[in-house]
Amino acid sequence: MTSLILKLLIAHFLGDFVFQPDKWVKEKREKQFQSGFFYLHLVVHAFFLWLVLAFQWYYWPLVLISIASHFIIDGIKLKLEKNINPRLLFMADQFFHLMVIILLVDLYEPFSFNVQWLFTFPVLLLISTFLMLTSVSSVIVKTLMSGWSFSELSPNESLPNAGKYIGMLERLFIFAFIVFHQWQAIGFLIAAKSIFRFSDISRAKDRKLTEYMLIGTLLSFGLATLTSLCYLYVVEI
Repeated sequence: MTSLILKLLIAHFLGDFVFQPDKWVKEKREKQFQSGFFYLHLVVHAFFLWLVLAFQWYYWPLVLISIASHFIIDGIKLKLEKNINPRLLFMADQFFHLMVIILLVDLYEPFSFNVQWLFTFPVLLLISTFLMLTSVSSVIVKTLMSGWSFSELSPNESLPNAGKYIGMLERLFIFAFIVFHQWQAIGFLIAAKSIFRFSDISRAKDRKLTEYMLIGTLLSFGLATLTSLCYLYVVEI
């Protein structure tokens, strides 16, 4: 089962990402079903499917269903691209391709899927820690920093919610570093953030921006460190 899943995933990755040039994607968006690249893309997928399956005729229904589903999913995606957020559409497209792969594997090599492991203590602990490091910590930092606000902190050229997502990512990195006992890597993360933030600090008219950023960074890093240590403590009990 695992081997078949990996084979189908490799074929999907090769066909959808490695061997699909930007030129093909652009023309498919413009011409949709009238684009020759749309059908060439399906041919490429079929070739890699047969290749990873060692051209065994036993799998011809799998290849046929996979290509047909690819035609339907990609066709729907092309029709909806002008009406739905492209990032959301991309994730939905890949999700349905993955579901097809799972169903095809189950067709040839039936397996039972037990969801009980999702409710075990280690998984629940990891989920709660992840939520704490992302959304919960973002709200805590934002609330604690809400007493300070001035124009230098929200320039027009800043990406929407960039600071929020940067904070989430840095806390997740810190969690990974602490869990794997790579404390020195946190120092490199702080140094890297300081370098990228240097231009913002140098443009500040006074030290308010520097102090604001320092407080925000220390709060974020402190929450990440405390949460990670609590996770390790609970795991080791």
